[in-house]
Amino acid sequence: MEQFIREFTSYLSAEKGLAKNTILAYGSDLRHYASYVASIQKNLSAITHEDITEFLWQQKSGGLKPRSLYRLIETLRHFYRFMVTEGHLSLDPTANAKLPQWLSLQEVEDLLHAVSGHKERELRNRAMLELLYATGLRVSELVNLDRENVDLKVGLVRVIGKGNKERIVPVGKTALRFIERYLELRKKNKKLPPNSAGLFLTKLGKKMSRIEFWRQIKKYALKAGITKHITPHVLRHSFATHLLSGGADLRFVQEMLGHSSISTTQIYTHVDKERLKELHKKYHPRG
Repeated sequence: MEQFIREFTSYLSAEKGLAKNTILAYGSDLRHYASYVASIQKNLSAITHEDITEFLWQQKSGGLKPRSLYRLIETLRHFYRFMVTEGHLSLDPTANAKLPQWLSLQEVEDLLHAVSGHKERELRNRAMLELLYATGLRVSELVNLDRENVDLKVGLVRVIGKGNKERIVPVGKTALRFIERYLELRKKNKKLPPNSAGLFLTKLGKKMSRIEFWRQIKKYALKAGITKHITPHVLRHSFATHLLSGGADLRFVQEMLGHSSISTTQIYTHVDKERLKELHKKYHPRG
């Protein structure tokens, strides 16, 4: 690693013409990173995007200031680009993952309110959308829920996620209210099996397919005037984004989403630019 750092800093001096202090800062950042690489006992060629984000998370948790953290990110990006260009590595683990599509708070409200009516089908669809946004479940987890998975009194849902891992996720009052209304109305439907284990049933008494639920969401998005490409996963993304932008702890959101790695959750840490503008206007003396 030290050899590569020397090559990189020489490149910055000879070909990029950077100032001496800047080059020293790059070198210092990389030697700090080298210690981390050594601590996880990996070669540079084996480092993954998850390793990089875990390193950055450790620095942030350790009190590294935003400006220094940003410089550290830039250092790693430039270093890995250099390593790939020079043929030392074939892949760049710092390449950013594409940010997920998500809805604003107003768009979520518009989508939910597009499901109007008091019939069983409408209440079922509203309950499913409310629960999806309230919990951030994967669509496969949502459609496969059984009635016993939801504790309406306590406000919790038990989810069996990827790798057969179980997690418990809190459910808000609004989602619980719509689930209760739907189940009460469903009791009166003599065409449905009274003892069905499924939480959300089609008119044939079966659990809804992922594709059918996707169709329902697209229909309501069109009705709400939302032009973004909508999938059930967009509500999961919105759930995570809104929690984090509201100040929720990243580890807390990771647990609720069922992510095995914190780096997967970190893609949601972008902040709505309009919200930033509002905060600046509210708190800055010249806003």
